[in-house]
Amino acid sequence: MSPTPVQQHSDAPVTGGFLGPDRNWHLGAGLMTAATVVAFTIWSFTHAGGEVNALLLILAIAFGLFMAFNIGGNDVANSFGTSVGAGTLTMKQALLVAAVFEVSGAVLAGGSVTETVRSGIVDIDGMHMDPQSFAYIMMSALLGAAVWLLLATKMGWPVSTTHAIIGGIVGAAVTTGLVTGTGGLEMVQWSEIGKIAISWILSPLLGGVTAFLLFGAIKRHILAPASRAIALGSRGFDDDEDDEDDDEADEEDGRHVPGYERVSELQQSAFAESAALDLTPGGPGAELAQHASTLTKKERKAARKVERKAAYHALEKRVPPLAAGAAVVIAGMLVFKGLKNVGLDISIGGGVLLLIMVAMGVWMAVTVFARALKKQSISRATFIMFSWMQVFTASAFAFSHGANDIANAVGPFAAVLDVLSTGEISEEAAVPTAVLAAFGVALVSGLWFVGRRVIATVGTGLTSMHPSSGFAAELAAAGVVLLASVLGLPVSSTHILIGAVLGVGIVNHAANWKLMRPIFLAWIITLPAAASIGAVVVLVLRAAF
Repeated sequence: MSPTPVQQHSDAPVTGGFLGPDRNWHLGAGLMTAATVVAFTIWSFTHAGGEVNALLLILAIAFGLFMAFNIGGNDVANSFGTSVGAGTLTMKQALLVAAVFEVSGAVLAGGSVTETVRSGIVDIDGMHMDPQSFAYIMMSALLGAAVWLLLATKMGWPVSTTHAIIGGIVGAAVTTGLVTGTGGLEMVQWSEIGKIAISWILSPLLGGVTAFLLFGAIKRHILAPASRAIALGSRGFDDDEDDEDDDEADEEDGRHVPGYERVSELQQSAFAESAALDLTPGGPGAELAQHASTLTKKERKAARKVERKAAYHALEKRVPPLAAGAAVVIAGMLVFKGLKNVGLDISIGGGVLLLIMVAMGVWMAVTVFARALKKQSISRATFIMFSWMQVFTASAFAFSHGANDIANAVGPFAAVLDVLSTGEISEEAAVPTAVLAAFGVALVSGLWFVGRRVIATVGTGLTSMHPSSGFAAELAAAGVVLLASVLGLPVSSTHILIGAVLGVGIVNHAANWKLMRPIFLAWIITLPAAASIGAVVVLVLRAAF
């Protein structure tokens, strides 16, 4: 973890020298990706058999891995944006966490069997097409979605990879139907498209409201006492050494110095971390610091002692139940959104008992951890506490993402591989572990090479992030995703997290609505853009083969 939010900038790309200061990381990621591509290509030819169309299989491999690469650059980057923006994880640490949890989620819970997409949005069964045409549709969908994701990523727009692959399938399938005379726009199930349109509003709204309520409560009941304790320090400090120097701060020159003038840039960061208070003249933080400057040493020390006690009490008594609730949400998300794919069959009673055990264990562990942090200054104790909790929410998001959203690349590719291997369209296409592992590596590679702009958008562009606000946004998003899955609501995890980030920004009166305009426009055009590219690609494939 990073000790201060400032360190997040150390990972920004710097020009100069061969590949810049991160040359070894670039080379390592590049070599890992290249080795994966070569090994996976060899495996694919062995798996498909000797009579497969070699050029078509190579294109399918390229399109599939390219799609997974761009899912990593957009969707995975979106998931880690709050952690990197808050300074909890550096870009390199995010890469390592993604490497472990994304790939583990893909391999362990990515699903041994996936249904080929044929009737959810487009009635492919009704077209009575030949296997080759079906393979063209899936390949075109992969490339159409991947190209649009790359364009959006380059612009720093977090978009839904699910909507992109759906758009690619719609465009390729409808174009094929029109060309072959087996169907047209009537094949599209417009009610499903309507659900996607609903998700453009429903997803960010649910995420935003949940994060607004959650972070508002955290700010009032946990962070506010810490901010008051800091403000009551003679020079904005919150450690014991400050008390020893109070005479100099109070009596030097025989005058009071306005509180906001005495607070250094570092301490302003502490204010922001504790409660995101505005220290500019007239702001609530400045008013509190100004009030503290008018107190005598004895009055300030007495008031500060009360607030410090309240701040540590909040960490010890209010954070553990919050962490326990977060653990329940994360465990529920892993079980219902991730581990269900490995055949984990837990009864309702057993599931409730498991969640209770998890909650109690986390409650006790965080209580002990909070007591140990009493030796730290209150601002550092708050930073450390929420940083650790955010690491767990980020890891859980990565595992769940690897287990679920990788299907947007794996599903169509598995269908193509099955067609090329068997020469027929199967109802279900088995997904070998090698496919899940290779696509998981491609996810991580995409995060490292092209994910920085999306991370910047989510982590700093929409609003300033700190471990407390980042934790609130991730937990709110996880809770909404879990609830929506149980209720069957048409939502997008990407849109939910963006809404949650904005919800945090609203609490701090710092939401960047100007940046949100192009992002929302990108959400709307994701499906038609991917569909258009998919339509062009399927025509090219049909003409070439």
